[in-house]
Amino acid sequence: MELRSLRYFVAVAEELHFGRAATRLHMSQPPLSRAIKQLEAEVGALLFTRSPAGVALTPVGTVLVEEARALLDHADRVHVRVSAAAGATTLTVGILGDGTDPGVTRLAAAYRRRHRGIDVRIRDTDLTDPTCGLRAGLVDVALTRAPFDETALTVRALRTDPVGVVLRADDPLARRDRLRLAELSARRWFQFPQGTDPSWQSYWNGGRPREGPVVRAVQECLQAVLWNGTVGLAPLGHDLPAELAVVPLLDMAPSRVVVVWNEGDANPLIRSFVEIATAAYRH
Repeated sequence: MELRSLRYFVAVAEELHFGRAATRLHMSQPPLSRAIKQLEAEVGALLFTRSPAGVALTPVGTVLVEEARALLDHADRVHVRVSAAAGATTLTVGILGDGTDPGVTRLAAAYRRRHRGIDVRIRDTDLTDPTCGLRAGLVDVALTRAPFDETALTVRALRTDPVGVVLRADDPLARRDRLRLAELSARRWFQFPQGTDPSWQSYWNGGRPREGPVVRAVQECLQAVLWNGTVGLAPLGHDLPAELAVVPLLDMAPSRVVVVWNEGDANPLIRSFVEIATAAYRH
């Protein structure tokens, strides 16, 4: 069995969906299906049952996925130790937004257990660069939110969060259970500085040009709401000061939490980070 085939198998076993697994692996579905059939031929048994209800592991598949994870973990540790011996002992991670996200906390603990000898350096980034310095070579991998220009980058989705509008608690709209973007059309919104990624700017402005103050950081955005009544946006579930309220937006696409790295970067520390992040954000 090749390690690549086992990685394909584990992806399907975790997603229980060939299409989602193919997207996660950055490949099309037909070669993934062929690889799984080849693996089943090598094993001599079916690994998945396929039915209109979906995909499920067979008893043989359940045994293999445990062994495959252990084998892949060991292979990653070998890569990391060899890299460390060659001098690659540091991983720089860019983080955008809330570092207290439970997913980040689980990821940090899991990565620390797996790679005790690796020095992880964190670069906190403001809202003007959704790739957290990745394109400039300031970080090796980034935990951030899409959308942004993905040219020459590899992106894996970790989670989606519904988005709400942040208002002052005494704003009449703050008493609503939910809102639509059209109901905020006459309001002033926050802006990002000139030169900010257009896809990123458009998403956080609800898909249309807006007028309002320029901000660079989450706290600047919240203060603009507090002092000037500016419209802010935030993923639901984030803690806010008592003076502010968040109301869910019905027609705002969810915000995607993603891990992103430079296309073609074969650093085993990055690959291990991505796999651990995928598992940490699944819980």
